[in-house]
Parts: sequence; C-alpha cells; structure tokens
Amino acid sequence: MSRSPHRPPAEPAARAPGLPLVVLATLAVLVTAADTYVVVLALPDILTGVGVGLDELQRATPIVGGFLLGYTATLPLLGRLADLRGRVPVLVGCLLLFALGSLLTATADALGPAVLGRGLQGIGAGGLVPATLALVADRWPPERRALPLGVVGAVQEAGAVLGPLAGAAVLAVGDWRAIFWLNLLLGLGLAAGAHLTGGARRPDPVGLALGSVTAIALGLQLAAPPALAEDVTLGLLYVPVLDALAWTTPLVLVAAAAGIGLVARSLTRPDGAVLPLRGLRRLAADVDVAGSALVVVALGSLVWAFAAADPATQVVAHGPVLLPVAALATAAFVWHERRTPAPVLPLAALRPVGAWGALLVNLLVGVALVAALVDVPLFARGTTTPGDQLGAALVLLRLLVAVPVGAVAGGWLCRSVPARVVAAAGMALSALAFVAMTQWDATSLDGAWSTVVLVAAGLGFGLAIAPVNAVLLGVTGAEVHGSASALAVVARTVGMLAGLSLLTAVALRRFTAEVDAIGTPFELCPRTPADCPAYDAATDAAILTQLHTVFAGAAVAAAMAAVAALLLLRETRAVRT
Repeated sequence: MSRSPHRPPAEPAARAPGLPLVVLATLAVLVTAADTYVVVLALPDILTGVGVGLDELQRATPIVGGFLLGYTATLPLLGRLADLRGRVPVLVGCLLLFALGSLLTATADALGPAVLGRGLQGIGAGGLVPATLALVADRWPPERRALPLGVVGAVQEAGAVLGPLAGAAVLAVGDWRAIFWLNLLLGLGLAAGAHLTGGARRPDPVGLALGSVTAIALGLQLAAPPALAEDVTLGLLYVPVLDALAWTTPLVLVAAAAGIGLVARSLTRPDGAVLPLRGLRRLAADVDVAGSALVVVALGSLVWAFAAADPATQVVAHGPVLLPVAALATAAFVWHERRTPAPVLPLAALRPVGAWGALLVNLLVGVALVAALVDVPLFARGTTTPGDQLGAALVLLRLLVAVPVGAVAGGWLCRSVPARVVAAAGMALSALAFVAMTQWDATSLDGAWSTVVLVAAGLGFGLAIAPVNAVLLGVTGAEVHGSASALAVVARTVGMLAGLSLLTAVALRRFTAEVDAIGTPFELCPRTPADCPAYDAATDAAILTQLHTVFAGAAVAAAMAAVAALLLLRETRAVRT
C-alpha cells in the first residue's frame, strides 16, 4: 500500500526492537492493568488483613489513591527516562518496582506498608505503558503502526475484564495475599524475559549474585514464612542481634551487606552492572530533576484532590490547599521548562495540532469512560440486580468486552481510513449509546436492547484508542515518544478522576433537588407513612434521574471528544523554524 501523502515519513530507529520483546512488554501491560482492578474485589479483605475494620472504609482511600498517585504523578519522568536511557531499562526497572510493591503489599500487616506497596506498584504499572507504546513506534513505521497500537490498547483495556475475574479466581482458592504473591512472580518473570529479549548486556555474575542475596534475604524477612520463623534453629534468623534495635536481624544485616556490596560492584564494574549507577549525575542533568519534581507535585496534588474526594459532599478534597499547590507547581513548571536546555516534558514537540489535540481527546475520553465504569454497575444494582455485586459486574462486562475488540478494529481501519475519522466515529457511537442510556427505566436491562447499547458504547471507546495514539506518535519525533505516550496516559487518567468527581457532584445535586420536591411520607401517605408506595416510587425515580444525569454528562463529553478528534487529529508535523 502506498504511503498516504498526509502521513509523515518514518524515522529510522537505531535498532528496532524484536517482536518477542514487544510481546513481553504487552503482556506486562496486561498483568499490571489487571492488577489495577484486582482491588475492586479484594479491598475488604485487604483492609481486614492490615488491621482496618470494615466500619472504617474511609481509610481505604490511601490504598486506592496511593496506586493512582504513583501511576500518574511519575509518568512524565518515566516517559523521559525511556527516551534517554532506552525502552528496555525502563521496562525492566518498572517491572522490578512492580514486583517490589507486590512483595510489600503481600507481606503488609499494617496500613502504611500496604499503601507504600500499592504506590510502588502504581509507579511500575504506569511506566510500562509509555515504554511499550514507544517500542511499537520504534518497530513499525507510521503507516503501519496503528494496528499494533490498537493491540496494545486492547490488551490494556482487557485488564479491566480480566482483573476482577482473576482476583475472584485467586480468592476462591487462597486469600488476598496470594494475588500479590502471584504479581511478584509475574513481575520478576517478565522482567527477566524483557532483559533477555531486549539485547541488554549479560549481567555481571558477581553483581547478580549480590542482588539475588539482597532480594532473597529481604523477601524472607518481610514474608517470615512460618516454616522458618517458627523453627527452633532457623527462627534465629529473625531474632535481632541487638535487642534494642528490632531491625538488626541476621536477615536484614545480610541484605544490607549484600546491597552495599552490589552498589560498590556496580560502581567499580560498570560493564554489565546490575545497577546502572555510572552516569547518574549526567542523567540527573538530562532528565531535569527540578522539572520532574515540579510535575510530580502538580500531578500528585491534582490526583489526590480528586481521588480522596467524597462525591456526596465535595468535588475535590482539601481543595483550599491542594488546588493552589497544583496551580503554583504548574506555573513554576512551565516557567522552568521554557528556560532549561533539557526539559523533562517536550513542550515544543507538542506544538503540532495533532499532538495537543490527541491529549485533549484522551482527556474527554477519560471523562466519558469513567461514567460507564462507575454508573452502569450502579444502575444495575439499583434496578434489575439490587444488592447483587456480581450481577452488576456482569452487566458492565457487556461493555468492557467490546472495548478490546474496538481497539483492534480501530487500528485495522486506520490502514485505509484517516485516523481522525475513525476516532470521531468511535466517540460519536459512544455518545449515541449514552444518549440511549438516559432513556433507560427500571426494566431496561432485562431486554436485549440494553446489551446492544452497552456493546456499542464499548466499541466506540475502543475505536478511538489506536487512532489517537497513532496521531500522537506520528506527529512527534522518536526521541520524545516515551514522554508523549506518558502524557497521553496522564491526560486520560486525569480526565477519569476529574470526570468522576464533577459528574457525580452534579448528579447528586440533581438527586437532592428531586428528593426535596417529593415531600415526606407523612404528606404523601398520612395514614400509612411507614408503608408509602408513592414515596418509594418517587425516590426510585429520583435515583434514576441521578444516574441519567451522569449518562447525559458522559454523552456530552463523548460528543466533544468526537468533534475534537475530527477537527484536531491532524497527521502532519509542525514546520520547524
């Protein structure tokens, strides 16, 4: 097929990655995406396991918010590292961080270690997406990369389907800790596979041995398996050498000594070093530490403001503090980035309309998508499956299974149809589906038409994935693909967080107004206020109005995304002067 005249020519990479590496990276995205949704089923058990009662569910916010914070706030830094140090080191490093976070979460007996573990898992999971998208862009030229980008997007979205199912399967045969032990094994295995298939140098055997000793000793200390900790002889490994210092157990001391040896070995033998410590000073200058810190503060404040909010009473949490901090950090970041020779974010590379247009479309897609993820199950629990969490999840599954299908189809269509048309059509389809949802009544989910609507919404979201990413990576250079991909993920995540708070707040106000207009059971049924069908029917109608309001807001966001895609996803680069 001849190259379309509006597509930019492919930029040759130094060495295109092998297909096995791309496959492993895509599997890593699947594993970490599934882990994002594991907490949905396991959260009550996790809280009990770390000493938090089920009557203190508000304390679960740091477990969920910690993952989101790690996932989002560090994405620009990790994307930049993927451009500076290469895709493979970032992939391996993120998988090892994900594995370490899994270990900390699996062995947590208090809320603090669990939050730290989930935060590290979030950092590792977030960094995998831009590195994998950049790998695809390195391997395939612009006119052929839409389909593989669609496959990566499909795999990422499949995590929303497989995560709860995998969590349920593990919980059926083990406890919640088994989920994170499995994540640990998968993270380590995928990290080893990425290192071997990525063409990296053979690691220094002495450094590898020291690293293994450090990891094993630390893992045994944290896990404290009863077969060792309760053994008369081997249990001495857990007895502090100095009674006043609980951390002076033989295992901790061995881990510390081996870790110090690993650092020394990596500094003195840089060839094949397990830890890439040489050149850190130069890397710190290239990666723009000050800019990275500012963007972490800005994104972190924004994410926490939305993630910790109680939608029933507020749009953002700690708004008087977090929002000014986010605004000041953003202003300082923009001022700094314009003056530094090596910015952490390629603001200049985002000048093409297609680049910032792709970010805007992703933001709007996030707003619409979160409405489906949250309110479709709520609608099901409030109508046809009252109190049945599994039944509500199965209703949402009708939408979710269509998203990966749409992602692959969108990539395939981009071979012959302009990307902006595919993305716009997809979001227009989702918008029409949400409009149909605003007409649902208490019995709508019992009919086949609701399945058609849900599948259409999922297909629409999926169709937009590959075109948006293809345009973004097509109008930016290979040297900033990691950073650009990271910004795409940030835009969608912020859209989901902001959309959840804003749509829920508006819907709750509408619900409150409807309930206030109903009156009291004593007014409607003065003789039998305790049994008042009129009041119950009016309350149910108010709940439906609340959910319809969210669906209407999602329809508006999806329609705006369709218009933005059609107008802004231009596949030409800005002329450099």
